[in-house]
Amino acid sequence: MPHPVPLDAPDPHAHLDQVALAARRFVTAVAVLEDDQLRAPSALDGWTRGHVVAHVARSADAYVGLLRTARDGVAPGPRLSAAELARAVEADAGQSRNGLVAQVRSSLDRFVGEARALPVEAWQRMVCALAGWRHPAWFTLHRCRRELETHHVDLRLAYGTHNWPAEYVSWALEETVASLRAQDFPVASVHATDLGRTWRIGAGGPSVAAPGHALLGWLAGRLPAPAPEYDATGTTLPRASADRSLPRPPAWPRPPHPGWGRCD
Repeated sequence: MPHPVPLDAPDPHAHLDQVALAARRFVTAVAVLEDDQLRAPSALDGWTRGHVVAHVARSADAYVGLLRTARDGVAPGPRLSAAELARAVEADAGQSRNGLVAQVRSSLDRFVGEARALPVEAWQRMVCALAGWRHPAWFTLHRCRRELETHHVDLRLAYGTHNWPAEYVSWALEETVASLRAQDFPVASVHATDLGRTWRIGAGGPSVAAPGHALLGWLAGRLPAPAPEYDATGTTLPRASADRSLPRPPAWPRPPHPGWGRCD
């Protein structure tokens, strides 16, 4: 049986406002790029900025499908497989600037519009992620915002992890730490110095203190590891030992934990 996630269901429309703002920031950043800038490398290996934009657009389309499933009780049509989605992103990334910007703007506007129109009762209905795990429709808002905030950084423009809103960082750290705790990640704790919050992870390993965005950037694979404060014995570690002392986080993002179970 699936276990309930220890996260309160948000007020969807209040949270949606933040998703819409993140979408607007992303589209605004992309809209000023020229074709050659879209062909430039992103922060993701093997992907140009155009690939990142195409991926965000396709992800928004997938989230629209999940919302429509929650609304109607049935999927709106066959979904692309992971391989088909990868091919679609590859094809979309080669579009002109105008075509790519129009695609991502349309996809994100459609997602926000579908979410604003979703009946209240539909937000608690379960939907199935492409990776095979279940979640209530309201968690789609979290997924979309995480997609936008993370991939905005991946564009390698002026927007960095330091631009992530504090309440987003706090939620994403909460979610990420819960997953790492379940995987016995060998870090004792992380302390977000700017948020005044500490999360226990494991019984042993180093402890890390840094601004929340730097912790999340590291755990999301977007920043180098911050320097640990001390190891499992309580010995203070030198700043230069950061990369040698901290383990590499597993692939991110991960399914919510404890989660709502797997799809049939």
